[in-house]
This record gives sequence, C-alpha cells and structure tokens, in this order.
Amino acid sequence: MGSPKVDGNTAKLVNAILEGAAENGAETIIYNLSSLNIKGCDACQRCQENGCCVIDDDMQELYRQIEEADAVVLGSPVYMWQMTAQTKLIIDRMTAFLRSDFSSRLDNKKLILVFTQGIPDRDAFKPYFEYTAGLLYYLGFDILDTIIAAGTDNLEVTFRPRLLEKSRDLGKLISAFHLPGPRYRRVESSLTPSI
Repeated sequence: MGSPKVDGNTAKLVNAILEGAAENGAETIIYNLSSLNIKGCDACQRCQENGCCVIDDDMQELYRQIEEADAVVLGSPVYMWQMTAQTKLIIDRMTAFLRSDFSSRLDNKKLILVFTQGIPDRDAFKPYFEYTAGLLYYLGFDILDTIIAAGTDNLEVTFRPRLLEKSRDLGKLISAFHLPGPRYRRVESSLTPSI
C-alpha cells in the first residue's frame, strides 16, 4: 500500500479487497510501503544477469512475497498526477522480474490496482492509469481490475458503501486464484505496523 496514511482512503479500499479475499479463505499480507526501507534502483543490471536484485533492503521480502502470491493488490493515492513516490520506488525495483531479453519472470501474476484521487473527475488521470497498467503488464502482471476512487477530498470512501462492496467482491474474485488448504488466514507483515 503506497499511501503514507495508514488509515486513509487507499488503505480502506485495499483492506476491503483483502477482507473479501480472507472471507473466502485466502491468506493476506499488507505492506505499508512508507514504513519499509526500500532504496532506489541503481541500474547495475545484475538482476538481469543473476535473476535477482542485489540491493539488500526490505524489497527482498516484497520480491519473495510477490513471487509466492497468487494475486497482488497495489494501491496508491494520486500525488502530483501520478502514483506516490513510495509506490514508484517499488515499480522501478520490479525491473528485477525482467530477464536480459526483457521477458518477465512472472507468469501473468494476477493484480488489482487501486487509485484514490482528490479531484472529482474519475477520468482526469485515465491516461496515467492506462500507462501504469501497461507497464505492470510488461513486468508480468495480469491486471484483473482497476479501482478508481475520485473526489476523496470531499467524500471519503468510508461513505461509499457500493465502492467498498465492489472492493470486497474483487477480493473474493482474487481468492479464487489461491490453492485450497487449511493454512489460509489474515497475516500482518512483520515489516509494517497493523492497519
């Protein structure tokens, strides 16, 4: 979750998705990117040589979790017409999922994108959201849906029951991508504070 507000609109939507997934027995983990120690990509290209990033920081845990996950939810508020710096940082570091021929090591990893924005016009940043979806597709993600909560400065998502219900329903959808078993439960990451 790329918002510095651990109880803000983005967090509420991401949590609704995870709650829906957990209702169907999926194990969920949430990471607050603002609290993680993640450095910027230094373009050393060693990830393309040896298949993994050599920077020793919290991104190593995120790589492992993304690879092991059946589905990923990536949420960010819109700051200055784009995702937050915290979110962009991990997107840049996901180049480690690319091989030297630029094919992805991820095999159509299921993804739901969540964007919140203060401006009421839902389509104000549509070109940016489409660009972001294209970039993530290139990195190996299969985007199942994009939730856009517009006008959140005037109407928080807490007061939008249909949006929260849609988010929970998407969580139930992504839970269909996990393998059934007895171990599924909600997990809070040891790297982040509880939200």
